[in-house]
Amino acid sequence: MHKNRKISSRALGFAAVTGALVAVPFAMSGTASAATHDWDGVAQCESGGNWHINTGNGYYGGLQFTQSTWRANGGSGMANQASKEEQVRVAENVLATQGAGAWPVCGKYLRWGASAEDASDTQEAAPQPAPAPAPAPAPAPTDRQVLIDQAKSAGEQVAKQFGFDGQYQQILQQNSSLIESLGH
Repeated sequence: MHKNRKISSRALGFAAVTGALVAVPFAMSGTASAATHDWDGVAQCESGGNWHINTGNGYYGGLQFTQSTWRANGGSGMANQASKEEQVRVAENVLATQGAGAWPVCGKYLRWGASAEDASDTQEAAPQPAPAPAPAPAPAPTDRQVLIDQAKSAGEQVAKQFGFDGQYQQILQQNSSLIESLGH
């Protein structure tokens, strides 16, 4: 009986470590960018601000998703039938995986902290000559990178506690490119 309890606690520890690693991208996608992107501006640009539009052109909803992109990024049903909040949630996933280029014209609203006025100003601004390149300083850790480092550290502590430090390091190595991309 005691052996089963030990196996169960080890399995629980492994599940906790794995769950923590899986949860980091979702936690970051909801906090770091939701309030700073002008999704209303993107919708205005893409669909005239109509969150439930379906013109029959293969793009649906206010942010003009294809059905395959909608499903691949966590949407269910049809984008034009989903709430604005659901469309924004899925759009945050698209933004995290594809970048603002997923909206080639209207992605200008997705700069950090951009507003509709900022985006229209950038369109009208005359290009300036590029200054001479300066040596790049060492990049300061971003808020995202700090969160990633904290999550990795917490995961390492839990893994050691339950005897999964080797497996934890293996998970980190196998997912290093994903984890690294979250910090940018």
